[in-house]
Amino acid sequence: MADLSGAKKTPLFDLHEELGGSLVDFAGYALPVRYPAGIMAEHIQCRESAALFDVSHMGQALLQGPDHETTAKALEALTPSAFTKLAPGRMRYSVFLNETGGIIDDFIVTRPGDPALDGTLMLVVNGACKEKDYAFLEANLPDGISLTRLDDKALLALQGPKAVDALKRHAPKADALTFMSQTPDAINGVAIGISRCGYTGEDGFEISCAADEAEALARLLLAEPEVAPAGLGARDSLRLESGLCLYGHDLDDSIDPAEADLGWAIQKSRRQDKAFPGSERILKGLEDGPARIRVGLRIIGKAPAREGAEIQDTDGNAIGVVTSGGFAPTLQAPIAMGYVPPAFAEPGTKVTIAVRKRALEAEVAPTPFVPQRYVRKP
Repeated sequence: MADLSGAKKTPLFDLHEELGGSLVDFAGYALPVRYPAGIMAEHIQCRESAALFDVSHMGQALLQGPDHETTAKALEALTPSAFTKLAPGRMRYSVFLNETGGIIDDFIVTRPGDPALDGTLMLVVNGACKEKDYAFLEANLPDGISLTRLDDKALLALQGPKAVDALKRHAPKADALTFMSQTPDAINGVAIGISRCGYTGEDGFEISCAADEAEALARLLLAEPEVAPAGLGARDSLRLESGLCLYGHDLDDSIDPAEADLGWAIQKSRRQDKAFPGSERILKGLEDGPARIRVGLRIIGKAPAREGAEIQDTDGNAIGVVTSGGFAPTLQAPIAMGYVPPAFAEPGTKVTIAVRKRALEAEVAPTPFVPQRYVRKP
């Protein structure tokens, strides 16, 4: 039994216990790592139908200023991404940077579609980093820009190819959304925010609501025939198959966006203005190649390689380290991600991974390992 004495409870804590969730302390919160069906079944449920995850530990907050451009520019000063031309109702992935270009955290920003909210940007940050992130923002935002924490909100992630079928019965606006877009809606008179996004590689939604309405909403969605609950274990195996980074593992404050293969999050206008922390290091890495780069790894055989395992060349020389690894249920094979020098980053390059005095054969592979199935604009 996990020691949860110091863990906070999300609004769905009682429901997790009722459903037989195996609770662990994750990012300071009691969250289910799995339910009785097991991680494999929950993973397959998400790939084939729809799974409901509790992600209420994530940090939700508002940045508010006098107008959109002012607020967007304040955020741009702390990140390498462009927000001034972000369209209403659209979302963007980005990272906070320290002064040397290292990644403090990754996050999602949304520009509300409501004209009355001009000057407001909505943020969702990682649960384990939110206190650090809020302190960073408060220390670096200019006068006239305020940060408002939304600690009274819960967040549910409904993920999978049939998520839209389950959700649109209650929130018809969901059907019209495309990947990385957001809209307010209501279910049974309860105000919600629906974002078509997620961290599984599947189509799906994140639903923000008042904390005291979360359990009723979760029960409503779980009553749909397509939906079953899923925990942290399946969430991790899904995001790994999709080649998505987990902060504190694949990303940290020593790693920059070029090394993390996140150059796509740096728009052309930001590469030109160079007005973000660590721009010289990051842009040089994008142009000339970084000293190390995140890659996917396909492991030969059935033994998995976990975080911290040493990546070696075929002569046994250390060249990098595994940052995420595990068994991929969709592929029925072990996979991993890690950092290696560019000379070893070409897909198909043979490497070995040291695991318990064994040298596992592996090769560099493109990510995502499993194709992403987001619903994009036509």
